[in-house]
Amino acid sequence: MDSPPQVLVIDDDAMVRGVLEYQLRRAGYEPALAEDGAQGLAMLQAEPDRFASVLLDRTMPGLDGMEVLALLKAQDALRALPVILVTGITDPESVRAGLEAGAYYYLTKPFDAPMLLAIVRTAVSDRREHRTLRDSARRTVGSFALMVRGDYRVRTLEEARLLAGLLAQCSVDPERIVVGLSELLVNAVEHGNLGITYEEKTALIDAGAWEAEVARRLQLPENRDKRATIAFERSADEIRYRIEDCGAGFDWRRYLEISPARAFHTHGRGIAMSRNLSFDRLEYFGAGNRVLAVRGESTALPSA
Repeated sequence: MDSPPQVLVIDDDAMVRGVLEYQLRRAGYEPALAEDGAQGLAMLQAEPDRFASVLLDRTMPGLDGMEVLALLKAQDALRALPVILVTGITDPESVRAGLEAGAYYYLTKPFDAPMLLAIVRTAVSDRREHRTLRDSARRTVGSFALMVRGDYRVRTLEEARLLAGLLAQCSVDPERIVVGLSELLVNAVEHGNLGITYEEKTALIDAGAWEAEVARRLQLPENRDKRATIAFERSADEIRYRIEDCGAGFDWRRYLEISPARAFHTHGRGIAMSRNLSFDRLEYFGAGNRVLAVRGESTALPSA
């Protein structure tokens, strides 16, 4: 039997720690507690892969939440760890500062149990998927590291994630590439080919019906032949992934960063994560159903 996901709570308020511990344990998580930022940071640095997520209080004496967050995002082993910033400060500028520091998830005080658990569930799920992709990238070795160009097609989410793991091996840093590439390919399938809108996905996630709806739409006659296409190309100093779907496009400008208005939503972080964590350049074309993802490579083109 798999052990429950571990969630680290960093908060200087003993009452808040107790409430969060109770709610997390009741929901099937294994909470760990830190009384301040320095203790929490030490726990994370000692075991970077231990925790599935972190609930981090923004305002603490000594090392506060924003300082902890900055230190986490500066370390390769902890950069992709999903941090939920817990705060009572919700003005747009403060929220924006937290997002720019790397907090992809927000929880406001006072919080209720359903919202807390919805945010934690999303963060833990994202962490689980990113770990799976990372492990896949680590295992998949061989000729992909020598590939110069190639063209591919995917129809399902499973195919999108598998291809992301394979094509990430074309980079000298596959563990970073695989997360962003997977997000872009999944978007091409679910939003592009299947036409699931942002608002529809929000409702589906809240109802626990997102995966079922993806499966249903894949079987619709109008979607059975739709494929997202991926063209890979390597030069001496960069790699490029060109992705195109069959959709009508979308307003991609809204999603290059996580806006304060969407900071408390349970999804919608994929494009921003791809841009900030995985690629040096992310460029959309036309209506938004074509995207170019570019990453500079420090090594020379492999010789034949």
